[in-house]
Amino acid sequence: MLLAVDVGNTQSTLGIYDGEKLLNMWRIATNKSHTSDELRAKLLPLFRTEDFNIANGWSSVLASVVPPLTTVWCEALQTLTGKPPVVCTAESAAGLFEADYPSPSEIGADRVADAVAAKALFGAPVVVVDFGTATNIEVIDRRGKFVGGVIAPGVETSASALFANATRLATIDLVDPHTAIGTSTEKAIQAGIVYGEADRVDGLLRRIFEQLGEEVPVVLTGGLAKRMADYLHTPNTVHPELTLEGLRLIAVQI
Repeated sequence: MLLAVDVGNTQSTLGIYDGEKLLNMWRIATNKSHTSDELRAKLLPLFRTEDFNIANGWSSVLASVVPPLTTVWCEALQTLTGKPPVVCTAESAAGLFEADYPSPSEIGADRVADAVAAKALFGAPVVVVDFGTATNIEVIDRRGKFVGGVIAPGVETSASALFANATRLATIDLVDPHTAIGTSTEKAIQAGIVYGEADRVDGLLRRIFEQLGEEVPVVLTGGLAKRMADYLHTPNTVHPELTLEGLRLIAVQI
């Protein structure tokens, strides 16, 4: 059994695999002040509610974009399983992850895992759009190499910045306003953030296709992928477990 963990800035995603089968997946809030003991105290009841007993003999794999939590999670996973986790990096994914990139060591672990899974599942070339705290776009070219991409503020990050800095605007639900011309403040904000994010991603994908010289498959992942998929004009496939699948593939090869 394998426990895969993707630690993001806002949410952390956990998945339990039996071989290639994902048995269960959870999304939990990322708390940057957690100790390893607090993590274990939070995780064990969560797993037990689904009748999973994490014990010695399990394996684990970790992707973290929150440096202060990387060591904390490593300690927690080692205590839970009896052995250190595989930590996802461009180096540890070598063999599955090739990069034509000036500094591969600076590529985020989540981007590495996304690229590994997308290439394995969809072939190359392929582009991944990961809707999280940041909206990341990963580009794998026809050679199967990661060649770069885009990092932009995510939907909720943009919304939080707007509400924090515009004192007269109240927080609203980010849902489809069904109109590009907002007839209320609420609908105007929804159009600007929801449709604005979709059009930004469509525009970036168009520029990427132009640079690649061809249109390629697009895979959406991340916590907001399902919500954003219908608003894009670019054909796409949603794969919510893409990052976890990449982590599984990396763990299996080591």
